[in-house]
Amino acid sequence: APIAEGQRGLFGNPTLTAIGAAHGKTAAQVVLRWLRQEGVIAIPKSVHDERIRENLDIDDFELTAADLAQIDAMDEGAPVILDVQDVREAYRLHGIVFEQ
Repeated sequence: APIAEGQRGLFGNPTLTAIGAAHGKTAAQVVLRWLRQEGVIAIPKSVHDERIRENLDIDDFELTAADLAQIDAMDEGAPVILDVQDVREAYRLHGIVFEQ
């Protein structure tokens, strides 16, 4: 989920919306462009035509070094959706329960 399913107010995040406003883009487009510039392949999901077009419209701008630094500073050090490094996630996802 390259845009974290919009969790934690991502679409209204002040940092992302300010960067987006400077480029005439949305917060989601800023995130997708950041991933592209970081060399991450992102496949955003949407069933809405308008959002699909918006998600694809990220090639006509480039984030500056200052933009990238602001976005990097948002890192909370933990996954928002799925922590694949935590074995409890595997238990949760597969319904594994241990009883003693």
